[in-house]
Amino acid sequence: MTFEENISKENENLENFNEERKNESGVDLSRIDEVMEILEELLDEIPDQYLNNLNGGVILEEEVNYHPEGNDLIVLGSYKIDNLGRQIVIYYGSFMKLYFYLDRESLKERLRETLRHELRHHLEFLAGNNDLVIEDENFIENYKKGRDVE
Repeated sequence: MTFEENISKENENLENFNEERKNESGVDLSRIDEVMEILEELLDEIPDQYLNNLNGGVILEEEVNYHPEGNDLIVLGSYKIDNLGRQIVIYYGSFMKLYFYLDRESLKERLRETLRHELRHHLEFLAGNNDLVIEDENFIENYKKGRDVE
């Protein structure tokens, strides 16, 4: 086998390996264990009383979650209340779509921001406050108007 053939075969093996690490939606799962580990570290930073009544816990879902207002607006996390209780969902696929290139510490900071944002939704819900809901609605309205909003 020539050098070029050997390189071609190695590339083919790598492509096959990468395909095996994707879910049925095509999301690369190669960093899912790392993200789960980071989330566990981040949860350890949060005082237990802030997690009270979050009976569904924090869930890591594989999918990329697109906002209904547009396929270019990707949702990183959400706070859900349903018949099963209250939970925070972090969308692994969304993080990988936007931040696949980040090193561990930078990714951890993005996950921290999202987890704390969703935890704020939970705490405000328990307090009967909806300031963050209003902030998020304003962000979406500005997005729909085509404004650059931080």
